[in-house]
Amino acid sequence: MSKTQTSRIDKLLSNMGYGSRTEIGRLAQAGGIVLDGVDVADVSKRIPVTPDLSQRMQIDGAPLDPPPGLVLLLNKPLGMTCSHKEDGALVHDVLPDRWRRRDPAISTIGRLDKDTSGLLLLTDDGDFLHRVISPRRHVAKVYRATLARPLAGTEGALFASGELMLEGEAKPLAPAELEIITPTEARLTVTEGRYHQVRRMFAAVGNHVEALHRERVGGLTLPDDLEPGQWRLLAPDEAARVFD
Repeated sequence: MSKTQTSRIDKLLSNMGYGSRTEIGRLAQAGGIVLDGVDVADVSKRIPVTPDLSQRMQIDGAPLDPPPGLVLLLNKPLGMTCSHKEDGALVHDVLPDRWRRRDPAISTIGRLDKDTSGLLLLTDDGDFLHRVISPRRHVAKVYRATLARPLAGTEGALFASGELMLEGEAKPLAPAELEIITPTEARLTVTEGRYHQVRRMFAAVGNHVEALHRERVGGLTLPDDLEPGQWRLLAPDEAARVFD
């Protein structure tokens, strides 16, 4: 958040999924809410919503969940969908159940399809989300693709030309950078987020993507020690690296 906001304690905790305002009031009466080492008796009190609040407040003896303005980095597994409502496994399933009730909701920043793995960002900060996906920001996204057929050797120049047209579209793609790893494996850097863009780019040159993994978004790289399905919170300075 660009500036420190304040909120009633009961409204804040209710919006964070801890229960209704009535339930928050009962929790406080039972001594279940502690701020800076002191039991909270008046949940109508307004407090600054600062990033360190989760270190200063305890709910039923546990640290408060991250306050609004969070950014998560997830190593998205194959088979998971970037949705709140579709059938099957969802990326939100790996988060604490209570977080499904947060308002504002936690949303993915862009999407990876069910058959794509790798770095996925999630946030409840709408301003941050829109800055990342804005075409004006040109945030680079790096994918590693395994292909069905060997590369011909001409793909790199075409992808970099800014002239490639995808089927059904009227505007050519922005220049993209292709790095050949092996004859059937390549790293592709794009600055747009069109529907199934990487798969459609290789389809346009007569190839088929068999496996796709996103390694980087802006200046954020998927950590080697983050297993599929695992996530971690990003500190504000870490999240800002997406614009590097």
